[in-house]
Amino acid sequence: AWPFRHNVHRSRSGCAGMTDWLVAIILGIVEGLTEFLPVSSTGHLILATELLGYDAGRWAIFNIAIQPGAILAVVVLYWRTFMDVLKGLFTLESGAIAFVRNLLLAFFPAVILGLAFGDIIEVMLENAVIVAWALIIGGFAILVVEKYAKPEESGGVAALSVKQSAMIGLVQCLAMIPGVSRSGATILGAMSLGIDRKTAAEFSFFLAMPTLTGATILQLFKHRDQVSMDDMGLIGIGFFVSFVVAWIVIKAFLAVVTRYGFGPFAWYRIIAGTAALIWLAQR
Repeated sequence: AWPFRHNVHRSRSGCAGMTDWLVAIILGIVEGLTEFLPVSSTGHLILATELLGYDAGRWAIFNIAIQPGAILAVVVLYWRTFMDVLKGLFTLESGAIAFVRNLLLAFFPAVILGLAFGDIIEVMLENAVIVAWALIIGGFAILVVEKYAKPEESGGVAALSVKQSAMIGLVQCLAMIPGVSRSGATILGAMSLGIDRKTAAEFSFFLAMPTLTGATILQLFKHRDQVSMDDMGLIGIGFFVSFVVAWIVIKAFLAVVTRYGFGPFAWYRIIAGTAALIWLAQR
């Protein structure tokens, strides 16, 4: 069922109760904070709904539907880049063509596997234990890549090769397991291929646009008969909050990873995953 059809308090006017709007705001904050960090936004949204006492499965579609808010933050922050690419496509400029080509190559594996294993993925979205273990394992993976990868200046997204882009797309598919982190998988995959941190992070930002937009459209289409105007109101709140928070996070993220690397995020994942496992075992 659509996530808001159960365990929801509504007023006599038919509007969602204050509790639902508060949850929508909290989940919007979580989405904006974590979407572009290598800590798994989906995993945190699942754990947040569990912590708040809501059924993660019933809020799963909401969690996906508010992702475009975070995508909009990328569009706003990098609007000059996108305008230059758009202009370059009209004049057949090689850099613009390579930019779009690389994003599409990295995007297609997720489309194919997402359509093939969509039902399995939806089941995993309801399992908080999977999220906790994925956070821990992913944290150790980050530490390993940070220690042994030898990234070099890559010249930006358009300068990446066809092979590099396709490989990043394949690695991104690991993020279909909740808790792995889409941004973490793409960034670490890129660094493993010798791509510098800044280019790897920006590739992850740009790749989020077709990936998350596609996932949102697919899920809303599949559940279109279960969406009401009240539900769209909650989605709108989550969308706006995630946009504002993601805009702030993206600006700070590049400065942090350029100076400190991804180690702090790795240890956060390990600690958060361990704490989640303990909490899930004792509740």
